[in-house]
Amino acid sequence: MPYVNIKITDEGVTAEQKRRLVQGTTQLLVDVLGKNPATTFVLIEEVNTDNWGIGYQVVTELRQATAKQR
Repeated sequence: MPYVNIKITDEGVTAEQKRRLVQGTTQLLVDVLGKNPATTFVLIEEVNTDNWGIGYQVVTELRQATAKQR
């Protein structure tokens, strides 16, 4: 009974994109490991960019700095 947890930032991912993530992840486990899709669980967690850090900064600050550089 595989359980996959996908964590992404909450930056406008659509329901269709999430559906495709669930389907693709499930299919990958079927193809590579021979798992039963009926017992494969995929959880998508959307994390606010204020709660996701890279290096010394939160993603919100990194996105703002990148936007200013453009």
